[in-house]
Amino acid sequence: MKKEKMYGALLFLLFTLALLITPSSAVDTLSPNDFKLQSFSKTVDFFDFTRAYAASHDMTPPPANWHANLYLAYVNVGGFQLFFSGLINITAEQGALTIPVQSFLEHYKTPNGKDVLTSSSFIMLLAFNDTASSRYPDSPDIHDNLYASFSLGLDLTSIYGNSTKPALSSKTTITPLTPSDGNLTWEWGMRYTNLTAVWWRIFINPLNPRFEVLPVAIATYEELTFTYKLTLNPDDNTARLTANYVIGRMTNLWLFRWMLVVPIVTHYNSTGTYQLNGTKISDETIYQYLERQHIKMSIVLFQNSLVLDYTTESTFNNKDVTDAEEDVSNGAISTEAGNEKIFEANFATKKKYYLYNYTADDTETTSAEYDAVTRTAPRLGYARNPLFSMHVALLKYVPLIVAYIDPPLYQKAKDHMLNMTYADYFYLISYPKYSGFKVKHDPTYTAYAEITLPTSGLPNLLRLIVFGGIITAVVVGVVLGTVFVLKRRGSKTQSVQPLTPPITTT
Repeated sequence: MKKEKMYGALLFLLFTLALLITPSSAVDTLSPNDFKLQSFSKTVDFFDFTRAYAASHDMTPPPANWHANLYLAYVNVGGFQLFFSGLINITAEQGALTIPVQSFLEHYKTPNGKDVLTSSSFIMLLAFNDTASSRYPDSPDIHDNLYASFSLGLDLTSIYGNSTKPALSSKTTITPLTPSDGNLTWEWGMRYTNLTAVWWRIFINPLNPRFEVLPVAIATYEELTFTYKLTLNPDDNTARLTANYVIGRMTNLWLFRWMLVVPIVTHYNSTGTYQLNGTKISDETIYQYLERQHIKMSIVLFQNSLVLDYTTESTFNNKDVTDAEEDVSNGAISTEAGNEKIFEANFATKKKYYLYNYTADDTETTSAEYDAVTRTAPRLGYARNPLFSMHVALLKYVPLIVAYIDPPLYQKAKDHMLNMTYADYFYLISYPKYSGFKVKHDPTYTAYAEITLPTSGLPNLLRLIVFGGIITAVVVGVVLGTVFVLKRRGSKTQSVQPLTPPITTT
């Protein structure tokens, strides 16, 4: 037991030192000309891009040894632009941290001509259980026990030997951007498998946001999957994005009781409860334990918006939701500027989530439906919590791409967009019935955009030039007269981004 305690202490020392592992490497580069294309889908070291930008614009770049490998997807159709970024890992060369941060920026003009930039960001999984003083049952609040999740990657063989150990080595599979329906529909996604999360106790009091330094548990999941479907509708001037979240079944849980700085470890899985050396303690499974502790699962997201020359307001039932605590499960949060609706996050259309009970059906082909609970929350308990320093370090650079999408908006966006402190609102989607089983859910986001997408012919080419910039390509099968007109106008057709097979990184 003394040796196991020593190993446990060493394990958490390694966590503190940011882990000695080899991070995944980016495979592509990002250039300003990419944003003139109709679409692209690639994996890049985003900090390399920001360092190059900073060098030419007299800005402070990220440190030279910082790397952020992101999957990027971009759509530029009919005056509507969407830029998606999903984190594979972030590293300072001494190790890598895999945080499933997902964000998307949307830029468009409203039917009344307002210049709009919005962003939505997923920042973490948050486990919780209600207490006797809970203010909002089935939704994490300031009085509940809250546990924030971060995923790490590390080969622990040298520490644990042949003993059962956390397999801290996640894999990310990318689904490239794919168009259909005449470029009116776009789909893409990311799937994290063998996801290993370290859980910290977190406190979200806006006056004293903090977390406990010593972790409380390590858990492994089969997956955490994000799939997105963007549907452009020129007829009703909308761009709807459906975000599908799958939280895979929890397979292992290592729970820690601390003796000063030395942990005593209890391991739960689907067959029972064990000591760290593999000795079985009881028949209580991981699912029975989570049910007995009333552990529930939730996700934390936040929303930003900017409109050139206008202020924005986000409301639910005519109540301002910024820093408010409102149950929005049965409706939508509407964001307006100058009395015009510019964006909507709707939770009522897909209020149900699906739970796959592994103990009743180990094939996970059947599911039960339950009501998700969605509630807004004060910003500063999350935005100023030191646990999110890595999120802040990454997200503050993402708005640089706005300089290429809409330069006038960039000056306004660079300090506020994707900044948690200036979020329009934070919202928590919780899944009260959980027990560690697989969860599937899909809220819908709607941008109210003027989408000008002709069906065919010369007007279509001209509009692509207006909205996409001057893009290099070759026109095949066009009559000489049309070619002559196009040349006189200096027009060139849009190049088509080739689709690539799924990319897997480890």
